[in-house]
Amino acid sequence: MLIVKLGGSVITNKRKYRTLRGQDLSRLAREVAAAADPETVVVHGAGSYGHILAAKHRLHMGFQSEDQLTAVAQVQRDVKALDVKVLDALLRARARPIAIPPSVVMRHRDGVLESFDIGPFRDYMKLGLLPVSFGDVVLDTTRRFSIASGDDIVLELAKAFRPDRVVFAADVDGVYTADPKRSTDATRIDVVDAEAMGRIEFADPAGSDVTGGLRAKLEKMRDIAKYARDVWIVNGLMRGRLERAARGEAVVGTKVVA
Repeated sequence: MLIVKLGGSVITNKRKYRTLRGQDLSRLAREVAAAADPETVVVHGAGSYGHILAAKHRLHMGFQSEDQLTAVAQVQRDVKALDVKVLDALLRARARPIAIPPSVVMRHRDGVLESFDIGPFRDYMKLGLLPVSFGDVVLDTTRRFSIASGDDIVLELAKAFRPDRVVFAADVDGVYTADPKRSTDATRIDVVDAEAMGRIEFADPAGSDVTGGLRAKLEKMRDIAKYARDVWIVNGLMRGRLERAARGEAVVGTKVVA
C-alpha cells in the first residue's frame, strides 16, 4: 500500500490566501497516477486555503467566541474548494479519486483524536477508487471544534493499513540541520532518527502554521514510521521525485525512522 501526502506548501502559496500552485498540482497528480499502487490514499495539506484564516481566528485553540463560527464555516468551505482542485487534477491524470472529508470521519476530544472511521477508506479502495483526504476543522467534544492536520490523518491510515511506503512531498529536498531557506550552513540529513532530531535547529512555527511547525511534523512522521515500512520526505517541486519515491526507487530526500 502507498500513502502520499501532498504538503500545503507544494500545492499552494502558503503566504497568499487561497492561492494555488496549479502547474505543480497538475504535475504531482500525474506522478501520483503513474506510481499509484492498487491500494493508494492521497492526503493533502490545507496550505493557504486553511492555515491563514485558522491562525487569524485561533481555530486551533477551540471555541472562544461566537465570532469564530463564521471562520469555521469559511475554512471548511475553503479546504473543500482546494480538495476539489486536487480531485480535478487527479481526474485529468486519469486517476479515480473520491473525497473523504475528515469532518465526516474524525472527532477530537480536547485537541486529541477520539475517533476515526477507517471504513470509507477501506471500502473505496476495495471498489477501485482513490481516497483523497485533507487537513480540516473537525468536531471536538471538549473544545467544540479543533484542527485535524493531514499528518494526523496519515498516522491513522498507517496504523490501520501498515503501508509499504509513505511519501511526503515538501518544498525542500528533505530535512536539514536548519532552515535551508534562511541558513547557508544548513545541511541535508539522510535519515531522521532520535539522534538526528537533536541536531536540528528548529525555528518557531510560521505565523500561519496552526499544526505545530517542523518539530511537530517530524515527531508525527516518526510515529508514522512505526507502522510503515518506509517513510520519505522528498521535494515535490522537483519533477519526477515524488513518482520515483512512490515507486520505491532511489531519490534525493530524507528517510524518517521510528
